[in-house]
Amino acid sequence: MLDYFALGILIFVGLVLFYGIIVLHDIPYEIAVHRNHPHQDAIHATGWVSLFTLHALWPFLWIWAMLYREDRGWGFRDGKSPQNHVVRLEQQVAELQQRIARLEGVAAAEPAPGHDDGNGGH
Repeated sequence: MLDYFALGILIFVGLVLFYGIIVLHDIPYEIAVHRNHPHQDAIHATGWVSLFTLHALWPFLWIWAMLYREDRGWGFRDGKSPQNHVVRLEQQVAELQQRIARLEGVAAAEPAPGHDDGNGGH
C-alpha cells in the first residue's frame, strides 16, 4: 500500500515539474501577448526551441518580449519624436546660458573675497 502511495507522489511531482517548466518557458510569450508584441509568434516558437537548449535562450526571450510596448514602441522611449527632444534640449541649453550670463554678471559686479581695495585691509 505504501509503495503505491510513494509511486503516486512521484508521478504527481513529475507532472508538476513537467508542466511547471512548460509554464515557465511560456512567460515571455505571455508578456508578448499582453503587450501586443509584433513578434509574438517568433517569441513563442523560440520558447519551445529554448526547451531543447535547457532554457539558455530564455533570458534573451524575456528581454525581447519586454523591449516592446504598444504605447511607446521599442526600448525606453516615451513616444515623443526625436525633434521634440531636440527642441526641449535647445530650450534647456538656452536657459542655462542665460543663467550662466546672469551669474557671471553678478560675480563681475562683486569684488572677489580677499581682494585688497587699497585701504590696507582696514
